Amino acid sequence: MRRLFLVVSAVLLAVPAFAQRLPAGVTPEHYTLWFAPDLAKATFRGRETIRVQVAKPTATVTLHAAEITFGEVTITSGGQTQRARVTEDTKNEMVTLTVDRPLPAGAASIAVIYTGLLNDKLRGFYLSEANGRRYAVSQMEATDARRAFPSFDEPAYKATFDISLTVAAADSVISNGRQISDTPGPEAGTHTVAFTTTPKMSTYLVAMLVGDFVCRDGGAEGIPIRICSTPDKLPLTGYALTAAEQQVAFFNQYFGIKYPFGKLDIIGVPDFAAGAMENAGAITFRERMLLADPERSSVELRKSIASVIAHEIAHQWFGDLVTMKWWDDIWLNEGFATWAANKPLAAWKPEWRMELHATEETQKALGLDALRSTRAIRTRVSTPDEINEVFDPIAYEKTSGVLNMIEAFVGPEAFRQGVSSYLKKYSYGNAAGEDFWGEMTRVTGKPVDQIMKTFVDQTGAPVIAAQVKNSQGASELTLTQQRFYGSPDAAAPSSSASQQWTIPVCITRQGQTPRCELMKEPTQVLRLQGGSGPVFINAESRGYYFSDYGPEAVLALGKSAATMKAPERVTLVGDEWRMIRAGRHDIGTYLDLAAVMAADDTPSVIDEVAGRVEAVVISVADSNQRAAFKAWIRARFGPVLESLGLPGRATDADGTQARRATLLMLLGDTADDIAVQQRARALALAYLDDRSAVPPNVVNAVLRTAASGGDRALYDRYVAELPKTRSTPEEYYRFFNALGWFRDPALVTRTLEFASSEQVRSQDTSTLIGVLLNQPEAQDLAWAFVKSHWAQLTEKLGVFQGIPGIVSALGGFCSNERAADIRAFFEKNPVPPAARSLQQSLERIESCVALDQRQSAPFTRWLSAQR
Repeated sequence: MRRLFLVVSAVLLAVPAFAQRLPAGVTPEHYTLWFAPDLAKATFRGRETIRVQVAKPTATVTLHAAEITFGEVTITSGGQTQRARVTEDTKNEMVTLTVDRPLPAGAASIAVIYTGLLNDKLRGFYLSEANGRRYAVSQMEATDARRAFPSFDEPAYKATFDISLTVAAADSVISNGRQISDTPGPEAGTHTVAFTTTPKMSTYLVAMLVGDFVCRDGGAEGIPIRICSTPDKLPLTGYALTAAEQQVAFFNQYFGIKYPFGKLDIIGVPDFAAGAMENAGAITFRERMLLADPERSSVELRKSIASVIAHEIAHQWFGDLVTMKWWDDIWLNEGFATWAANKPLAAWKPEWRMELHATEETQKALGLDALRSTRAIRTRVSTPDEINEVFDPIAYEKTSGVLNMIEAFVGPEAFRQGVSSYLKKYSYGNAAGEDFWGEMTRVTGKPVDQIMKTFVDQTGAPVIAAQVKNSQGASELTLTQQRFYGSPDAAAPSSSASQQWTIPVCITRQGQTPRCELMKEPTQVLRLQGGSGPVFINAESRGYYFSDYGPEAVLALGKSAATMKAPERVTLVGDEWRMIRAGRHDIGTYLDLAAVMAADDTPSVIDEVAGRVEAVVISVADSNQRAAFKAWIRARFGPVLESLGLPGRATDADGTQARRATLLMLLGDTADDIAVQQRARALALAYLDDRSAVPPNVVNAVLRTAASGGDRALYDRYVAELPKTRSTPEEYYRFFNALGWFRDPALVTRTLEFASSEQVRSQDTSTLIGVLLNQPEAQDLAWAFVKSHWAQLTEKLGVFQGIPGIVSALGGFCSNERAADIRAFFEKNPVPPAARSLQQSLERIESCVALDQRQSAPFTRWLSAQR
């Protein structure tokens, strides 16, 4: 599953944990499922038969079930059928079926007739609406299959499935298997569609979709592939099909295992909580992450679509074919899919520089690991609340970063062979972390197990401090590792003093081939022969760790940046910002480095620098310093934007257009350059009248920069575009998201009211409110609105989906008073599924306050020296 993150979460507050694991002793082998959804009434009828194996005689069988009304329930065993009594445990989402005569060991069959709800919370079997009609669609991960059918709803209980649905005669049906029959009835005005038996899979991978979906057909290496959507959006499905065809063919070869589920449908769903979901053979997507206008889509969107499709297709092997035994190893699904997604894209579109994308993902994860409240990759979870919260950048981006590091250490081909061997060994079964790294160690002959244990089971990430003593003809490099904390006043747990990692460290120096060492000790000393210039200790940025070079070495590296690879420059500026946050270096070091990097031709570098410069404006510069600092930004970065020009041409190189967009936002929004804002407004108005007036890759930056200095007239123009653009998701969200950038308090209030209204899908509400919670001019109004509308927002969004996003966005504040207010509010209004998000937000606020306190005086000295 690809989650959408506003701000990420990390650690659990004190939340009561209930035993929600099923008792051992009864194991499912096969489900026969029939559903009859009533879209008008938002209900469905269900019948199921579960073929099971009973390990020893028992009079009870326990299943998961939630929001299910049971009719007749029988259990057949040994040629006898008994009616079962149903005892419900709603708190633990379980039911116990009891029979009078104990079931003997061996085969048994459970038959259930029941009814359920097509809910409006985007979980289980639920309602979606578009184009004046209703759809029934599903999202079972992580623990919501139990809302669609009583089940053994744990990933280790794999079984095969026969699925059929009776629906209105005009509606189509999509499920995991190929359609094998379509017969009229049994009721007037209906037809029944049945699908092939699935391979063994977990309950959370079951998919059903009902409506007027239409599909574009294609295929790869004998595998039928379809991209499906509502009828109005079929013209937008072509790009996704091309991407999916390339990726299935690529993964077939890379993994050495042919796509295992017979056919592949990829469906855009109007209402969908996640970004996408890897249901076996029937991947579901949020529309805006799948559909692209063939004429006007941006490179950013096409790259995003291809990346998410690759992530979900990779899941067909990592997660679907081989599934983790329990949710504490969710990284075996999500981290591997994140790592694997870059592979086909790098082969297909080398100009996209996927190695930079991987570096950005690692930087994202390290930002979370810099906090004392981060979690280990493998974290014990029991309840649905806890399970839902481990779908975070630790599971996704951190795992991917660790895998990239190990791949570089053992070599790409050895790593591929190890992965293929692991997948073959555990096909159609379940695995734990030890199974993976044990197989990798065996195949590669390298100590992968030693490395992975330290990164998977330990909390946080190491920082490696590098000190170089130069002498004639050789240098002595001293490396020291310890756990990194990103705030100078972080109270490190006593256990962190003994934390130690086994780290592949690759060292490079101008004119030398990288040298790789396995760092196992707290301090290691290396002798470097020859070479000149500063030493960089994360060659190609494949290592998952922070690097601390010291201020002089950082500036020396900055001056020699032209000789460094682009990912290395991203890591240099990213790591140095963390040293500033941690109080290890003064902020002037970073700002001098940023000035050197201002004209860097790599968009990822400029994105990194622009985001940190904005943080200085918001969190460090006092009100009487902001004008001078913004003038410095304009002086350093303005000439670069001027040289690139506005708005540029759609035929310009992708990197040029991306830099243009970032610098436009930096100067127009962060630095309040009036001339740039006026230029953005003129371009926005031109775009409103003529979509060809602004290149697609720059449109978002233009609309948002214009909004940051915009008035009611411009706001009204944006709002008027929303109903006109619903059939083209990218265009709709260009205007929708830009509403969060207006600063006028009256317009902020309008946006908040709009976001929480029925005009906005529940999947989008938290996104827009989250934008406002991270805008300095809007966040106080937004927080006040959230508090006063809490009951309304909770009802609309549901505590599992939208509310955690809002709670996460609260980390954009930067005052102790606001932290106390937030803490007090949630003491009165606890939200267990957002417990980690809350703790994370509070720590981010504390870290921001510490940054201001620690760097205020150094910033004042640095700013004075610029005059």
